[in-house]
Amino acid sequence: MFSTTRQQTHYLEIGPANGQLMIFLHGWPSISLMWRAHMNAFAAEGWHCVAPDLRGYGDSFAPEANDAYTIKAVVTDMTELHDQLGGKPAIWVGHDWGSVVAAELSAHEPERSRGAVLTSLAYQPQGHALRTVVPLIDRAIYPADLYPDGQWDYYRYYTTHFNAAIADLDADHAASLASIFRSGNPDGIGKISPNAVVTRNGGRFGAAHRAPPAQPDLALWPRADFDALVQKFKIRGFRPACAWYLNDEANIAYARRAPDGGRLSQPVLFVNGEFDQICSITGNSQGDPMRAACADLMVTTMPAGHWLPLECKAEHIEAIHAWLRSKNL
Repeated sequence: MFSTTRQQTHYLEIGPANGQLMIFLHGWPSISLMWRAHMNAFAAEGWHCVAPDLRGYGDSFAPEANDAYTIKAVVTDMTELHDQLGGKPAIWVGHDWGSVVAAELSAHEPERSRGAVLTSLAYQPQGHALRTVVPLIDRAIYPADLYPDGQWDYYRYYTTHFNAAIADLDADHAASLASIFRSGNPDGIGKISPNAVVTRNGGRFGAAHRAPPAQPDLALWPRADFDALVQKFKIRGFRPACAWYLNDEANIAYARRAPDGGRLSQPVLFVNGEFDQICSITGNSQGDPMRAACADLMVTTMPAGHWLPLECKAEHIEAIHAWLRSKNL
């Protein structure tokens, strides 16, 4: 546990203290334990591996105010933790919102980053927000008159029905998490995502307003780790995690203050899930701003859904290995 006057961060740590630093950042709705396989693999090779619970998650600081969950605040949390760990330039590995944090930290604090691995969510140099991602929607799949927010409708629903969205998720934490963490399905490619009709259905779970009973996908989470995840959400609820979706304007303003227009000079690996109905960059323009903003970008695609680091643990680890070797990192 690391504490300052402004925050408290719980983190996992493994590997030699004098090893090169690799920091793993989870996304929504996860915790540091999602990186167990990755940390064990890289620590065995001499890396100093650290995975924090980000603000609002696990055992870390979870402020009451929804406007406390800005990317700037989380990046500041991470720079303070990085100083505590010695402050040497690190490899930052992110998934989902963790990719946003890894990329923004690399843009705003380039001396802290030797390279970034972004997974399942492309870097938006103007900030990850509805205003930046909606223009990139594939309108061949989501006609604007029927699906104005496309696959990001669930994101819009948080901004318009936040309390209702949280109540539905909190009705049964185990079932909610089991329903969210599912392996990818190739049958969804090119089809309407369930996340595109959340507003139309009156919530993620429709009229039931709670997740249907479901067993966890043990191909993603070891049972003990899934139970730990559920326990953390039983304590905190979904409000802190979902408050990350409520700070678009602050996040855009912060992104626009990055040096050089947010251009990343470090090597960047983007790992794309081919079956990811929300964030895949295959066959659409979602990855275009990232391609334009990265001086040294490598993209690899895997047959997986959004939870790629859990679904393809060994393959994701090997992709990072190969990229590190190719860049002499």
